[in-house]
Amino acid sequence: MRRSATAVMAALLMSAMPMTANTYELSVTVTLNGSSEPVSNAVVSVDSARQAAPVSAEIYQKDRAFHPQVLVVPVGSSVDFPNRDNTQHHVYSFSPAKTFNIELYADRPAAPIVFDKAGIVELGCNIHDHMQGFVVVTDTTAVRQTDASGQVTLSIDPQTTDSGENTVTLEIWHPRLPDSTRPVTREIERGREPAMVTLNLEPEPAAEGSLDRLQQRFREL
Repeated sequence: MRRSATAVMAALLMSAMPMTANTYELSVTVTLNGSSEPVSNAVVSVDSARQAAPVSAEIYQKDRAFHPQVLVVPVGSSVDFPNRDNTQHHVYSFSPAKTFNIELYADRPAAPIVFDKAGIVELGCNIHDHMQGFVVVTDTTAVRQTDASGQVTLSIDPQTTDSGENTVTLEIWHPRLPDSTRPVTREIERGREPAMVTLNLEPEPAAEGSLDRLQQRFREL
């Protein structure tokens, strides 16, 4: 059975628990630039010498959308793309971290996709242009997504940056960044937790319109 996004994140969190007395808890709050509005579902990470073991996960399609829209997995993980709609989908990615093409299908593809390189992988559907999803492939155990309050806590090693012993370099990614192909970095000072960082984000995309004629052809297949 494929693991849910919640199970995957739980596995990542377990692998990110402190393994030595030198690890410490780093609390971060992410807000929208120019306001106090919290930013939820931002992926926050810090480099780590340890790497989580690969997992098996899935992103399913339902109501002509990817679920979850953002999946965080360790390098080497395999992801299945079951289709739970009554219309066919054609899932692809042109991202450098993983290029693949699952041609028009219903039900479940023949094999999962293995994500063997760290980076941001943007997903699309060649039939439904509004569909967008992301796989964030990470090579660190210190990674989590912010909650509804924009908050996250990471268990990290003290030797995490090349900019000095008293600073930590965060990588923060969100699907509405102006350049969603890569994370942004923020330098924070140790000992001043919770750290407060802000992001510039694009507005929420417009809601999906009605199906066009091409999409209607693939209904009930």
